[in-house]
Amino acid sequence: MFGNLGMWEMLIILFIVMLLFGARRLPEIGGSLGKGIREFKGSLKEVESELKELGGSDATNDVAKQEESQKEAQPRV
Repeated sequence: MFGNLGMWEMLIILFIVMLLFGARRLPEIGGSLGKGIREFKGSLKEVESELKELGGSDATNDVAKQEESQKEAQPRV
């Protein structure tokens, strides 16, 4: 998730964040970030359910058909 960040790098980043925002604002920032992530996931679930209701499998089949027709239209070497 964090790539090649080690423990020392993460501690340095945490120290810099605490210097910038202060210890009092960190819980506030974390709560706002968590709320934003929950809302984003909720909206993703809504979009997925709407696609399923509208026949998401049909849309997937249409995309597959378009890809096949593009492959057929390409000249073979």
